[in-house]
Amino acid sequence: MSLVPNYITVLTIAGSDGSGGAGIQADLKTIAANNGYGLSVITAVTAQNTLGVRSFHEIPPAFIAEQFRTIADDIGIDAVKIGMLGSPEAAETVVGLIENLDGVPVVLDTVLRSSSGKSLFEAETMTPMQRLFGLVNLITPNLPEAALLTGRNKAPATKAEIEVMAKDLQRKGASSVLVKGGHGEGERCNDCLLHEGKFFWYSNPKIETDNTHGTGCTLSSAIACGLAKGETMNEAVASAIDYTRKALLAGAAWRLGRGNGPLEHFPGRKVEARPGKNR
Repeated sequence: MSLVPNYITVLTIAGSDGSGGAGIQADLKTIAANNGYGLSVITAVTAQNTLGVRSFHEIPPAFIAEQFRTIADDIGIDAVKIGMLGSPEAAETVVGLIENLDGVPVVLDTVLRSSSGKSLFEAETMTPMQRLFGLVNLITPNLPEAALLTGRNKAPATKAEIEVMAKDLQRKGASSVLVKGGHGEGERCNDCLLHEGKFFWYSNPKIETDNTHGTGCTLSSAIACGLAKGETMNEAVASAIDYTRKALLAGAAWRLGRGNGPLEHFPGRKVEARPGKNR
């Protein structure tokens, strides 16, 4: 039962980032910023900071399932975002859980590496992850992930190559594909959505910032929020890109830690500057 008009619940199934920039923490902040109520199922716990991921500990698959079922038994779920899966066993478990959802939009962020470059999945996870393609509404790989998922040695360099890759991913079972262009060359970020046989392109100037930790988590969670509100796929992607850009811009000038910091997930709020090692 909704608590207030237009109240949405979005469940994130992902890993925990204790530094708060990515994973479950970024997802929950994004959901709150987009007027939703965040629910979470943790698949792994990472030891990481702004400099990178040092290690991660996988949550037993049975407990992943227990988290999900306990929530679903009590609380209605309007949308799901899936992030870091960590192990093939965890991925298989999530496949079984998602198979039982009826009419709930699901966004899969194909997390293969952290933003610092550390692998966050085992090769054996690829098969169950691709089984998820046929169960979700949208997958959101970046250019290197899209190349890996389609067996290519390098990321696409042109819009034509990106469209071919998106079609290849759709043939692997994905209903809709958003290939994120942030890793591309040039001064613009060109994101490509393939949905219902049509291509939609979103082109924006790249933002000068080192604080990009959790960008993919943020974007996919924001898309899930849009779908939960009843937006079309194109509308949800467009509004999520706009929100993510505002979060990147708002977080560009501040410092947290010594590496790649997070976005400002509440870009409208005023944060008073203070002296200190984190600023």
